[in-house]
Amino acid sequence: MPVYEFFCPECRKKSSFLVRSASSFEPKCSKCGSPNVSRVISTFAYHKSITTIHEESGEPSRHPSADYYKDPRNIGRWAEKKFKDMGMEMPGEIQQKIQAAREGELPESVKDLQSASPDASYS
Repeated sequence: MPVYEFFCPECRKKSSFLVRSASSFEPKCSKCGSPNVSRVISTFAYHKSITTIHEESGEPSRHPSADYYKDPRNIGRWAEKKFKDMGMEMPGEIQQKIQAAREGELPESVKDLQSASPDASYS
């Protein structure tokens, strides 16, 4: 099932549609609803292997800024490295939590902190 992208000249918004059957598909702007849309060349995704990502971003010690950990692919890298350095296999539960965090699912204990003010004090 391809994704088609269309541009609306009325509101100047690009809309993307997952199309199951091109024969019955009639695109409309997802913002203003106009049927006056033009198909545009879609962007494409290039997925890198986790090895390539690690090679490009380097070791965490080389990245002192917090921006390094804003990339979800780097979540858990330190723990994974430590287990590997010790010749131990990381427990499956930890691997699952790291993978879930990389996909955007935060643990319950962290979800509570998302709405907290940075100036809040905890006792």
